[in-house]
Amino acid sequence: MSLVELIARADRRGLAASGLACLDRCLPLLEGDDEILRPLWATLAEDTGGAFGRDWADGLAQARAKLAGPDAAGEDEAVLLTRRMLASAPDDCAGPDTRTWADACSVAALRIHRLLDPSAEASSKAGAARETDVFREAGLARAGGGDGRSPLVAAELRRQVAVLELLAGHGPAGLRPAREASTEGRRVLRAVVSRRARGRC
Repeated sequence: MSLVELIARADRRGLAASGLACLDRCLPLLEGDDEILRPLWATLAEDTGGAFGRDWADGLAQARAKLAGPDAAGEDEAVLLTRRMLASAPDDCAGPDTRTWADACSVAALRIHRLLDPSAEASSKAGAARETDVFREAGLARAGGGDGRSPLVAAELRRQVAVLELLAGHGPAGLRPAREASTEGRRVLRAVVSRRARGRC
């Protein structure tokens, strides 16, 4: 089943976990502490009725305050996309906006990984061409097509699919392995961001 289909079929918890996992994996771009999003994960784990309460909104407000950054004009596209994921997160993660947010986070995370992939960056000759490639590859990957996708994008796609499948198959019990998959992805991206920073020095 393609990523697009999995998102379309996901329940409210699955959608919230999918969006949160995408944001979690991209935290290194905001130089955030690994535990900043833990309260949000805990909220999804504790709720049993599907009606996520005030704890989610409070955790979200805390994360936004801790991850507030400098003027967006001085940041590159990957950072801006991550900030947008956080800014657009719904205060009510059981509401109708959650599906839109999860879908947008999926696209943004794939774009971020495409932008940061060393092989993609090395082969890009112009910003406009790179952006076209990013949109095309993200769209094909989500629909289940597209051969020869960059390594970081392929890994991110696998993690997005894994999170949705875990929640669909195991409900709340799938949250722990879903978070573990995201933690692994965050470590990978942190290493990429660190190498990228050293290369610009």
